[in-house]
Amino acid sequence: MRKFLIDTDTASDDAVALLMAHRWPDVQVEAITIVSGNVPVEQGAKNALYTVQMCGASTPVYLGCPKPMLRPCQYAQWFHGEDGMGNMHYPEPQAKPQLAHGVDIIIDTIKTNPKEITLVTLGPLTNIAIALLRAPEIASLVKRCVIMGGAANV
Repeated sequence: MRKFLIDTDTASDDAVALLMAHRWPDVQVEAITIVSGNVPVEQGAKNALYTVQMCGASTPVYLGCPKPMLRPCQYAQWFHGEDGMGNMHYPEPQAKPQLAHGVDIIIDTIKTNPKEITLVTLGPLTNIAIALLRAPEIASLVKRCVIMGGAANV
């Protein structure tokens, strides 16, 4: 079983990735951490929780960094809609984000599962940068890192 930790800003494209990861038979999604990106972290968490709920899963979701390190927030609601999901207006998810900070969860999950975690990043890398600044030793403990990177009109 492959263990994934997914760090995301959860707009519609990331929701598809979350659905795929939860439905893939040999993947266990250990945690989802939310970073500011396409939408604010609170909306990203709501989108992730709703997606997890639609999968019939109970993967914990954690709020991470609410803003970039070096520039003001620039959301992509012009592209993804106000809710990041094309303005679907879906019901509130049943679950709420967990209380721990996403950066702490990244560090703890990697340290607890050395050389077992595939780190999947679907949004800005702010949470990852802060985790590496706080605990640089985790870099050598990650099994694999898969990054969906790039941006347009930035």
